[in-house]
Amino acid sequence: MNEIEELSKLKLKNLSELAPFMSDDLHQNVIKHLYLELGTGPVLYLLSPSYTVISPTPNETVRDFITKKDDILDYIKEYIMQNLSVYSVLLDVNSYFIEQNNFLVLARLRERDSDGRHYEVKFYTHSSRELMTNYKDKIYIGRDFIDVFQFKRKHFGLHDYLGSLKDQYEVLLDRAEEKLKNPLKYKSFFQEIKEYVNEIHTEGFNALQVLPPYMDFKKVTGQDLIDINAQYRVINHYVIELRDEVDEFESHLRDKRESDFVRYVTKYKKDLANLISYFNIKINGFLQSKIYTLKNKQ
Repeated sequence: MNEIEELSKLKLKNLSELAPFMSDDLHQNVIKHLYLELGTGPVLYLLSPSYTVISPTPNETVRDFITKKDDILDYIKEYIMQNLSVYSVLLDVNSYFIEQNNFLVLARLRERDSDGRHYEVKFYTHSSRELMTNYKDKIYIGRDFIDVFQFKRKHFGLHDYLGSLKDQYEVLLDRAEEKLKNPLKYKSFFQEIKEYVNEIHTEGFNALQVLPPYMDFKKVTGQDLIDINAQYRVINHYVIELRDEVDEFESHLRDKRESDFVRYVTKYKKDLANLISYFNIKINGFLQSKIYTLKNKQ
């Protein structure tokens, strides 16, 4: 974990200026109550919305970073929120739990071996009253991927999302070895999930190769949009099939009382459900509205 070291290298003048951004009440409330989790060495530090270190006791490196780089922290928080607004539905589909917790959201940044450029951000919500006493009871709401030097994403950011499904399956296998009483009992489930994951990885990335990386609605016809929308829908169908298989596995694990492991499967299913919602709302839903707009003009 080296997020603090990497972020401390950033200079505000070298980052793109954030454009004024209109956000709804949900996003406005979340950014006011957004906690950050940043690592240095083996330690993960929890920072309050005002950048007070909640836990553990900060060392000199952390104190120096917070004192001198509060402008970078402000930028990162706003950057995260703008990315969530444009390239995610995490807050929207989890709004009930977030509002129940008075809009408290934790954003955990993990640097992705990119010299401080690319980060995976995992999001949780928690009751403010129990944040310190029952930290482990936080609710996982999903993950996103940001590039601090490039806001605009190719193919709606699907390269990261689809790649993550394969990465998280590998993590699931590791957890199975640690947590399951007899992993071989569930070999058929793992094999089925692996086949679906590989199909998504192969067919999904093949489909993306022939789709325009960025949408220029001034240059595409209505038929182009219909074809593009159909291709994205096919990718979504692969994700739905994987979600259904994971859902069946989760139910089976609960029947077998594999409580030590099932929570990791539930988390994986959450990522799949979020991605399906992202397709339905921000990709296929968005493209469909553009198709209707073009047809109405004709």
